[in-house]
Amino acid sequence: MLDLLMITLSLTDKTPEAKDVKAGWTAFVIFLLLIAAVVVLSFSLVKHLRRAQAAKDSGLYGDDPVDKQP
Repeated sequence: MLDLLMITLSLTDKTPEAKDVKAGWTAFVIFLLLIAAVVVLSFSLVKHLRRAQAAKDSGLYGDDPVDKQP
């Protein structure tokens, strides 16, 4: 029964022609904005991880302070 339904749908569902499909500038701009958001979030993550590591090394979280050797 499912096979018959799939065949019926594939016969009635027409795919668009290649000339009817084009890439839009709006989607490209959204894609670039998503890339920029990932970059900003990555820099923020690194900044917060460094800050947390410095706080841990200074003994803020109850750990023994770490002596940094030259």
